[in-house]
Amino acid sequence: MDLDKVKYWTEISDYDLDTADAMFRTGRWLYVGYMCHQAIEKIFKAYWCSRKAEPAPYSHNLINLAQSCGLGQLLSDNQKAFISQMMPLNIEARYPSYKQAIGESLSEAKCKEILNNTKEVQQWVKEKL
Repeated sequence: MDLDKVKYWTEISDYDLDTADAMFRTGRWLYVGYMCHQAIEKIFKAYWCSRKAEPAPYSHNLINLAQSCGLGQLLSDNQKAFISQMMPLNIEARYPSYKQAIGESLSEAKCKEILNNTKEVQQWVKEKL
């Protein structure tokens, strides 16, 4: 286990979650979703580094990250559904042609739900570190 890498990824996950909170307070719904995706991705990479000798992969695919680091089989069905729901918020938020459609699908209520679920998943993974 590389404790320095675990700490590195955990701290960045926390920073991204704080940024998602800031985006929520300012009503930037698209970026709430994007930063929540980032927070989950990075806490999964922290878990990866707590279990594997090789560095975390350069991947944004939450499902693949969870499966390859051993979290996939530990996730509840609700967590798996949430992770699947988060997948488009990373890639599609980066490209102008998708931003409008994704942005329109994210309301204050939806973003609050995403933020709360992200906090729960992040805390759940932290407890496993």
